[in-house]
Amino acid sequence: MQRHEWRETEGDETHYWRADHHGGRWKFSEKPPGERHWSKIDSPKTEHWEALRGVLFNKYQRKRCSWNLIAKIDKILGKPNEGRD
Repeated sequence: MQRHEWRETEGDETHYWRADHHGGRWKFSEKPPGERHWSKIDSPKTEHWEALRGVLFNKYQRKRCSWNLIAKIDKILGKPNEGRD
């Protein structure tokens, strides 16, 4: 299983997101400001997928992620493959 996390800060509040990839499936979770526990996101929005793609692309540039994961996200988003394998 691979776990990818990212956050966004607005003022003093930080919102956390997590995406787990296991068995070819993605599961998204979030932890809103002030909460202690992660909440499952049943149907991720396009913004979640695009944020995850950005996180994975940054990891790919540092050679910490396979291009195959990014290509799968691009397919979900309906973006053309950039020709990397």
